[in-house]
Amino acid sequence: MRFKDKVAIVTGGASGLGRATAMRLASEGASVGIADINDAGAKLVAEEIADAGGVARPLRLDITVEEDFRSAVGAMVESYGRLDIMHNNAAFTSPEAIAQDTDILEISNDIWDQIFAGTVRGTMHGCRHAILAMRRHGGGAIVNTASMYGVEAFYKMPAYCVSKAAVIQLTKQVATAFGRQGIRCNAVAPSMISTPLLDASIPAAFIEMNAEATLTGYLGTPEDVAQAVAWLASDEARYITGQVIRVDGGSTAHLATYADARRFYDAPVAA
Repeated sequence: MRFKDKVAIVTGGASGLGRATAMRLASEGASVGIADINDAGAKLVAEEIADAGGVARPLRLDITVEEDFRSAVGAMVESYGRLDIMHNNAAFTSPEAIAQDTDILEISNDIWDQIFAGTVRGTMHGCRHAILAMRRHGGGAIVNTASMYGVEAFYKMPAYCVSKAAVIQLTKQVATAFGRQGIRCNAVAPSMISTPLLDASIPAAFIEMNAEATLTGYLGTPEDVAQAVAWLASDEARYITGQVIRVDGGSTAHLATYADARRFYDAPVAA
């Protein structure tokens, strides 16, 4: 029960990585706010946590609206007296926007700005309002969700990639500016993570390509990311701040030729 008497908010908590993290924090004693634009999904996750004996409440949050962050943090402080953990997990990843995030020659200024407004400004607002609440009670832990695409360049999705790189720099900036006020700020940078939505929306060949790039031989799960977030949010990581943990199965640890080289050297030698 690492988070007994702790209060947390998880943005994008209605599904995927956010849901897994909310479930993990609650299972270890935290009172968790499930903040999401998907009201029904947030309510369902809060009910799942309650059914398992935990404490949670749904929170309406659109990451492009600063007032929603102010209201969500205020609601948790009013209900539970404090805020100890903020997991800024949500990003602007609507299918329509991602489909238009091709390259810098084709992407419109509007789509570029929408992605940055949600992913970067939204994460900044999450940090801002978490800090305002946390410093009243001696500090807290913020964990932002970046991406392997914010660590290394990808062939497509320039706005997504650059926005996630900005989240990494924002993480370091927050850690630097507010560390002496008792606030730690770190980020996780996941690779492609195995979810039902992934299987339904991404071509199998591209999923296999990503699995081939891992050093583990398989894609991670939302629970793998949740464990990293929980550790960074816990007192066990009290001396860790301003860091980016790559939860990517080693995808960004090697040369681009890794997968082909492995197949070359592991191929059976002809008699």
